[in-house]
Amino acid sequence: MAIALVTGAGGGLGSAVARRLAADGHRVAVNDRPGRDLTGLARELGGVAAPADVADPEAVAAMVAEVEQRAGGHVGILVAGATLLSTAPFAEHDLDDWWRVIDVDLGGAFACAQAVMPGMVERGGGRMVLIASEGGLIGLPDATACSAAKAGIVALTKSLGRELGPLGIAVNAIAPSVIDTQRLAERAQSIGMPADEFRDRQAARVPLGRIATPAEIAATVAFLADERMPTLVGQVLHADGGTNRTRA
Repeated sequence: MAIALVTGAGGGLGSAVARRLAADGHRVAVNDRPGRDLTGLARELGGVAAPADVADPEAVAAMVAEVEQRAGGHVGILVAGATLLSTAPFAEHDLDDWWRVIDVDLGGAFACAQAVMPGMVERGGGRMVLIASEGGLIGLPDATACSAAKAGIVALTKSLGRELGPLGIAVNAIAPSVIDTQRLAERAQSIGMPADEFRDRQAARVPLGRIATPAEIAATVAFLADERMPTLVGQVLHADGGTNRTRA
């Protein structure tokens, strides 16, 4: 089993991923931005709390060094899931907000991958799972920054897959559609719609007939994190219930 670092672990999807990897026997370090309480989750999992702003490469490097010192080994699994969601019409989107989303969603994945890579090479290999999204594949209106950042995650996954594969590091990504988390309820509230109605509308466009649970997406992450899947490299799994196949 490996030491696993999960960024964005304070959210609904991130905490589900952390719990799944811990259940699979990995020693899990949970990361989120400073000020977000991770102690309870870390204690529950028997793991390590690792707060840091992933948009700050120096903070990321220090965080990874501390995780490896406290966990007693190199990180073997990285799940780069830290995501800053921002919605606004394109004409009104604040430029500072745009760059903050890019810095967290895309730059954070880059910084974390770069920080854990030397340890993975030293241990003889590793797995990186980057969290993209449906928006990064098809684009979403009023979410240009998030869509652009997640499209960057797709390209980063394919580039790192080719570059790091010869070093024994498999880099892959998942691209979920809507997930039933607290963020879904917040999105509904932001547009003045009851959460249940918003959930039903989202489910209506999914061929599967419902939206995914965090545990279901976490299972997909665990699949890609499994070192028994050595030939999966540079892949983007569409964990979306079929929506990507029904939209241009």
